[in-house]
Amino acid sequence: MRPRLTRRLAGFGTSVFTEITRLANEHRAVNLGQGFPDFDGPDFVKEAAIAAIRAGHGQYARMTGIPALNAALSAKYARDYRLSYEPDTEITVCSGATEALWATIGALCDVGDEVVLFEPFYDSYRAGICAAGAVPKAVTLHAPGKRGPGWSFDPDALRAAVSERTRVLLLNSPHNPTGKVFSAEELALIASLAIAHDLIVVSDEVYEHLVFVGAHTPIATLPGMRERTVTISSLGKTFSLTGWKVGWACAPPELSAAVRAAHQFITFATATPLQWGAVAAIEVAPTYYQTFLSEYRARRQRLGDGLTRAGFDVYWPEGTYFIAAGFGRLGREDDVEFVRRLIREAGVAAIPPSGFYLNSEHGRDWIRFAFCKRDATIDAAVAALERFGR
Repeated sequence: MRPRLTRRLAGFGTSVFTEITRLANEHRAVNLGQGFPDFDGPDFVKEAAIAAIRAGHGQYARMTGIPALNAALSAKYARDYRLSYEPDTEITVCSGATEALWATIGALCDVGDEVVLFEPFYDSYRAGICAAGAVPKAVTLHAPGKRGPGWSFDPDALRAAVSERTRVLLLNSPHNPTGKVFSAEELALIASLAIAHDLIVVSDEVYEHLVFVGAHTPIATLPGMRERTVTISSLGKTFSLTGWKVGWACAPPELSAAVRAAHQFITFATATPLQWGAVAAIEVAPTYYQTFLSEYRARRQRLGDGLTRAGFDVYWPEGTYFIAAGFGRLGREDDVEFVRRLIREAGVAAIPPSGFYLNSEHGRDWIRFAFCKRDATIDAAVAALERFGR
C-alpha cells in the first residue's frame, strides 16, 4: 500500500503538546506545559455570546467576519497602534490565529518558495510552511548569556538566510516560546530586509497585550511596512478563551484577498455567536488590558521566583505567559528526557523545546513553563519543584 500521509507532513508525527499532556495525565502532574489558562474568561464576553445564541445567531457568518467584529477590530488597531484598517477589505476573521497563519502561508507561498523564521518557533509554523510546499529557513535566537543579556540573533545570519527564493519572513513578537520582545533595532533590520528584497512579513502578535518589558510595536507601523505585512492576532490569549478559536488577519486589500482565497476553503466562517462575544471583548475599555497585564506580571514573578528557588536558571520573559529555564544544575539529560523525568519524579509538566528548532541540538538545555494558571496551581507546582531540586 502507498503511504497515506503526504511527504510534506511525513515526520511531524504527534504534537509535543499532545505527548506531554498524555504523560501529565498519566502521572497526575501539575501541567505547566500547554499554554492555556486553567481559569475561565470574563463573564461579560461569555454573556455576549450566550445572548447571541438566544437571539438566533446560529447560522453561517459572513466569510470575512460579522460586520460588527470587523468594525470593532478596525477601531482597536486605530486606538492602540494608530493603524488604519478598512473593516470590509482589510480585516479577515478566522478560526483562531493558527488557521489565519495556515491560510496566509498557503495563499502566499508557491512550491519551492522559502520562508525565513526565527527558531525556536511555535510548532505549527513549520508544518504550515511544509504543507504549502515551501521551505523553512531558520535564524536561531540564542539564549541569554550566549550572545548577550537577552534572547538575540546574529544580524548577519538573518541577512544570509534571505535569498532570491525567499517569499515570506515570519515574525512572532512577543515570542513563543522564549518570551522575547523584538527590539526597535531588530524590527528596523527586519523591515529593511523586507523592503530591499520585496518580502511579505507575516507577523504573529497573539501576545500583543502581554509585554512586561518595553512595549509592543507592530512591525506594520514602521515606514513602508503596512503594505507588505499581514498582522495576525486572536481573542484567546488576551481574554483567556483559547477554546473559542477566534482570530484575525489584518492586511492591505491585495494581501487580504489572498488570505481570504485560502480561508474560504479551510473553515469559510468562524462560529457566529462567538464572534458576537468577541465584539464585546474587543470593545472593552483599555483599563481591561491594564488589569490583565498586572495580574500576569504577578503570576510571572510567582513562578519565576519559585523556579529560581528550585535551582533553575530563569530567563525572565519580556512578554507572553511563558518562562524559559535552564536546568543544567538539576540534570544532565537532554530537554525531552529531563521533562519526562520531571513529570515522573516531581509531578510537574513542562514543554521540551528541541522540537521547535530545525536543529534540535539548539534547544536541548532548557525547557518552557507556562504561568497562565491560578495561583494555587503555580504554588503546587513550585512546591513540587522545590522538593525535586532538593
